[in-house]
Amino acid sequence: MNLRWMEAMLPLGIIAGMLCAMGGIQYTIHKAAHGRPKHIGNDMWDVAMERRDKKLMEQASASSN
Repeated sequence: MNLRWMEAMLPLGIIAGMLCAMGGIQYTIHKAAHGRPKHIGNDMWDVAMERRDKKLMEQASASSN
């Protein structure tokens, strides 16, 4: 029986596990620092809209008080 391909499964499993661990660690650090998960594909338009929304919410709360 030719099972040499199984020799590659352990290193591939280790690599896949480390990639998943790194992604989870990055997610956890970002969520701890910013209080919410990272928005994927956030471009300049999204950043401008978030600033605009934040400013509008601050104005609305200031005018209601």
